[in-house]
Amino acid sequence: MNNQLFQGIEFLKNLSLVEFFMFFVYVALIFAAKSIIIFLLRKLVPSKRFKERIFPVLSEVLNWLAFYGAILFFLLYFSKESWLFYPFYETEGVEVSVFLIVFVAIIVNFASRLVKAFNRFVMPFIYDQFDVDVGMSYTFNRIIYYIVMFIALALSFTTVGLDLTALGVVFSVLGIGIGFGVRNIAANFVSGIIILFERPMEVGEMVEIDKKIGRISKITLRSTVVETLKSGTLIVPNKYFIEQIVKNRSSAKLFARVVVSVAYGSDTEQVEQLLLQAAENEKQKMAGVPDDSPEVRFIDFRNSALDFQVEVNVSDVEMKERLESRIRHSISELFLANGVKLAEVAIVREM
Repeated sequence: MNNQLFQGIEFLKNLSLVEFFMFFVYVALIFAAKSIIIFLLRKLVPSKRFKERIFPVLSEVLNWLAFYGAILFFLLYFSKESWLFYPFYETEGVEVSVFLIVFVAIIVNFASRLVKAFNRFVMPFIYDQFDVDVGMSYTFNRIIYYIVMFIALALSFTTVGLDLTALGVVFSVLGIGIGFGVRNIAANFVSGIIILFERPMEVGEMVEIDKKIGRISKITLRSTVVETLKSGTLIVPNKYFIEQIVKNRSSAKLFARVVVSVAYGSDTEQVEQLLLQAAENEKQKMAGVPDDSPEVRFIDFRNSALDFQVEVNVSDVEMKERLESRIRHSISELFLANGVKLAEVAIVREM
């Protein structure tokens, strides 16, 4: 133990702060040159086709060159330093050094960047040729990414001399010990795989969760990201979509709905006409509302109330919320002008 501590102190003594400072200066120059080239390409080439198709690829390539150029420069700059290859940790014949860690990091990072670039620039052309929809293309992209990253991790473990068989045994033992603690994570993981393959919902579809309507923007193996209009971003565990009833709003019509409870003994025909008038008036005032006629229904009897529902077909969630508010204002004015009273239970419920 003392010998390892002494070697570690000697290892730190070999580090030169001046050399590291100059290294970071050179790296900063590399990234500055990359940024200048990207800026000049954007400004000097006005072609729209260049900016939409060629520039993103060139920008990605320059980012790659700068990043891996900095890593290569690191290895060359410190190639004569003993600490770069110094085995600060050794296990089962494997000597772990800074060089080995950097090499493994390059494999994993390069695989991640490569598969993301492939899915971004190559796969869209393939999907266009075979008319693959957005949901299916997203599923393929995720599957390709996970397969490539699994292979990259396996190669990196093999490179540093780790036995994958022994590693599998270790993970199995650990899995038994922590299985109860991560069962929810495992359930979400399995649910994510089911969603990607069975596709009960897809990226781009509208869903309703806890009375909030939003569009699915991303599906990962653990959770699904839903972008709502006013409630922000919802990170929903995948298990929720498998175990709960989730309304898919993509193919269904969207309605602005208002439920009103009037006092028992009210003229039901008059109430229905007033509700229809309120809905029609506000529908005409708001631009973009579909031409479908509003619909009013007498939906329920209660001890001291009569329940009515008025609904109007709308195009999106924002229109739905604004129109519902305007219809309530109009109903209040018409009821007051015609002597129609709300039920006592309705007043209590609103309070």
